[in-house]
Amino acid sequence: MVSEIEKRAAGVAAFLAMHRKGAGFVMPNPWDAGSARILAEMGFGALATTSAGAAVSAGYRDGVAAVSRSLILENAAAIVSAVDVPVSADLEDGFGNTPEVCAETVRMAAEVGLVGGSIEDVTGGPEGGVYEMVEAVERVAAAAAAAREVGFVLTARCENYLVGRPDLSDTIARLQAFGEAGADVLYAPALPDIEAIRTVCAEVAQPVNVVMGLRAPFYTVAELQEAGVARISVGGSMARAAYGALERAAAEVFQAGTFGYVADALPGGELMGYMRGEALDKRD
Repeated sequence: MVSEIEKRAAGVAAFLAMHRKGAGFVMPNPWDAGSARILAEMGFGALATTSAGAAVSAGYRDGVAAVSRSLILENAAAIVSAVDVPVSADLEDGFGNTPEVCAETVRMAAEVGLVGGSIEDVTGGPEGGVYEMVEAVERVAAAAAAAREVGFVLTARCENYLVGRPDLSDTIARLQAFGEAGADVLYAPALPDIEAIRTVCAEVAQPVNVVMGLRAPFYTVAELQEAGVARISVGGSMARAAYGALERAAAEVFQAGTFGYVADALPGGELMGYMRGEALDKRD
């Protein structure tokens, strides 16, 4: 019988092997166990959590340091337990300022069964901003050392374009430094166009993740593959799409008193077909 340790090690190896320049595999972002089940059953080979989706599911805003590490890891653990594909996690800023906390977060993420996760260089809190280069690299280096200890695919994120610092040269320099510090995958959300994406992919040695669905312009999988992208995520966009459907359905009922939204709803039998059928150990 395969142990949980062996299962996770196999998942780490399989996940890392997916990251080839130009592979452009899509790694969608479920926000709970149910959405994870649907995505895995549809055939996606790997999934990643979304901090925005997890935050909203719990009734919190994202991006203002309102969500705790324990909440994010509990959400991730539920997703890991729901599917048989590798799961990576959005670990935000590592949930602390120091390199030691970033390393601790990586170890804790591995303990709940995650095969990988991302650490941002954003300083967190409502004011935003990014760490100075030296401090940012120290944080990635500590996380990477912990990742090597536990078997974990570390993604390092440069948040320049999300916090109003549209500096491609600095972004590339940061990503290169993160790669040299031991990150396995590099990621700069909200790059302005396909040429910037192509330049980043050409200038760094590690595989590059690009997010689609965050903000325009949007490119096809084929276009991103041609640019050299190894991995494509969708961030919180699928969660927002689901909540958008909820808002439209509620508005129809509240304002018009009609129930036409049901025509676009997933049939109950189909929805349940995606879910696990075994009974829980206990029923309260």
